[in-house]
Amino acid sequence: MIRVLLADDQALLRLGFTAFLGQEPDLDVVGEAGTGREALRMVRALRPDVVLMDVRMPVLDGIEATRQIVATETSTRVLVLTTFDLDEYVYSALRAGASGFMLKDAQPADLAAAIRTVAAGNAAVAPSVTRRLIEAFTPHLPTGPRPDPLETLTDREREVVLQVARGRSNHEIADRLHLSEATVKVHVSRILTKLALRDRAQLIVHAYENGVIQPGEN
Repeated sequence: MIRVLLADDQALLRLGFTAFLGQEPDLDVVGEAGTGREALRMVRALRPDVVLMDVRMPVLDGIEATRQIVATETSTRVLVLTTFDLDEYVYSALRAGASGFMLKDAQPADLAAAIRTVAAGNAAVAPSVTRRLIEAFTPHLPTGPRPDPLETLTDREREVVLQVARGRSNHEIADRLHLSEATVKVHVSRILTKLALRDRAQLIVHAYENGVIQPGEN
């Protein structure tokens, strides 16, 4: 059973999410928080597997709440909820350690799938939204010689990083690189270990911030 904490300052939204998620046999809503500070307190008390975290909340916003949750020794993962797919706060949330983001108007089945993905230790970052988000909000990178951020990786692992940064799924990467999906998963796991990154979301941010791929590249 996946334990879920809802963090949103809108009671009606929490009610709707609770009603839907309550119908999923493997999902259990263990608590609701109306502020970021309350979310932190409930994470410590309840140890949920996943927090559905709204970005704009009173007392403590979702970004800082996410940062503090990730900084603790807890295994709780954060799935950010946002109203707009190009919300600048979402990029900040990914940098803070969120494992993905979903739009509040996403299909219920997609939300449930994202919760399961994040609970399993993966990142729920929609490829199409990721590309637009990174292009819009990645800061201008400095010019001139820079250290190679992928120097510890093999050539094949570098190819996989580029594909992940372009927002492609494991299945799409497997097709493009003529590999099995299982092999791609192994490569991604090794890459995360070598670069000391938590998950796919951090890998995407790392690739853009270090100039591995430029915004707008296909």
